[in-house]
Amino acid sequence: QNYLDNFWPDLKAAHELFDSILQARRERESESQENRGKEYPEHLPVEILEAGIKSGRYIQGILSVNKHRAQLEAFVRLQGFGSKETG
Repeated sequence: QNYLDNFWPDLKAAHELFDSILQARRERESESQENRGKEYPEHLPVEILEAGIKSGRYIQGILSVNKHRAQLEAFVRLQGFGSKETG
């Protein structure tokens, strides 16, 4: 901010870009504080997931994603099964 103010005070686009980046950073920090260190927010509470797994509504498995073709290749290995379920 100081650099822009001192050396480029009339460059409106750069100031707008800086403000946008600063706002995005603040939003990300507040989201990370809300998640309390979790990498991704939970979609359902753990209790509901556990009950769904026990009732058979949900299945539990391990998601494996191809790091070179992440948008095209992934599979879920179900726990207790030797086969792969694709999706």
